[in-house]
Amino acid sequence: MYKSVSPEEAVKVIKSNDRVYIHAAAAAPQALINAMSARHAELRNVEVCHLHIEGKAPYADPSLRDSFHVNSFFIGPNVRHTIKAGNGSYTPVFLSEVPLLFKRNIVNLDVALIQVSTPDKHGYCSLGVSIEATLAAIDNAKHVIAQINPRMPRTHGEGIIHISELDTLVEYDEPIHEHLMSEPTETERKIGDFVAGLIDDESTLQMGIGSIPNAVLRNLSNHKNLGLHTEMFSDGVIDLILKDVINGNYKGVNPGRALATFLMGSKRLYDYVDDNPFVELRASSYVNDVSVIRQNPKMVAINSAIEVDVTGQVCADSIGTRLYSGVGGQMDFIRGASLSEGGKAIIALPSTTNKGISRIVPYLKQGAGVVTTRAHVHYVVTEFGVANLYGKTINQRVKELVKIAHPDHQEMVEKAYFEATIY
Repeated sequence: MYKSVSPEEAVKVIKSNDRVYIHAAAAAPQALINAMSARHAELRNVEVCHLHIEGKAPYADPSLRDSFHVNSFFIGPNVRHTIKAGNGSYTPVFLSEVPLLFKRNIVNLDVALIQVSTPDKHGYCSLGVSIEATLAAIDNAKHVIAQINPRMPRTHGEGIIHISELDTLVEYDEPIHEHLMSEPTETERKIGDFVAGLIDDESTLQMGIGSIPNAVLRNLSNHKNLGLHTEMFSDGVIDLILKDVINGNYKGVNPGRALATFLMGSKRLYDYVDDNPFVELRASSYVNDVSVIRQNPKMVAINSAIEVDVTGQVCADSIGTRLYSGVGGQMDFIRGASLSEGGKAIIALPSTTNKGISRIVPYLKQGAGVVTTRAHVHYVVTEFGVANLYGKTINQRVKELVKIAHPDHQEMVEKAYFEATIY
């Protein structure tokens, strides 16, 4: 048996000038977040740090700047406004290295707010749908507050923690945050076709969430013996696993298992992974480790970007100087796939924005962040085709990338690049 307190009682341990870590993605404990935020009048200068979290982030209201400051390791839409307003900041860091910030005492934590499954008969809880840096946060934090949620699935892998390691327990039943898949557009379907054509049988996949990964997955039902080693996955893989298209038989790491560091999708996904030994979750310091990723033959990394210049520089975390998302795991997997035997590193994006602005550009916007360098990327894919940049000179790259830009912008992009180039 264990003693449970209310969310309001639990967060009283948080003091002014503390640093608080919040469990990431769909595991963000909303009841604890709300209770902490409600204490804003009595708290000052509390630093709240986290990766992307689903749900509401009331502490990120710019009017609460005296109470809370956001330190985001990956910027989600629920905190983007506070970064812009100046009472939030962004720490550029590879997802593989976020746990090291805590382990090496670079970012010391006073309190960790986490969400776990109901303990089993032996007293063990599961971190459920998200591990990423949370194990390291639990080890580093002076005080761990756990929201025990009967709806949190019990996932296999590394995220098993005994209730004795948790300082304060809060029983609170609420839905796990869902991220529902949207139907791919015609443009996204074309991109999915091209990317699927690059994937060989017996490949191991890394792909994120969104319409383009969904479009790729829809084109893989005739593939054979695929594997999954990815920082996260969503509903799109379930049917491929059930059809034995994804079985992990040819993986070099954790063969016969799907490996991830967090999950985000619908209730169907959460029900599917509950007590499912095929799915293993481990810390991002392992899943996203380049030396681990490269052990998978035919590793295919599929990532996206905000814009790509014609030399192959990939901007993925900002729109000019405006911070938008984060470094995340893109470079971890791009590099791991590049070093894999038969691996492929792919950047997939629509050729234009919703406003018709070209995303294949002669040069990146002033202040844009280069997440993946021109030396790392192999393939760039738009709805107009595939550009293979590996081993190509700068001039050859320009020609390759202009070909997959939107036809309305091809001449402009090429002309602007050469006019700006000094030889």
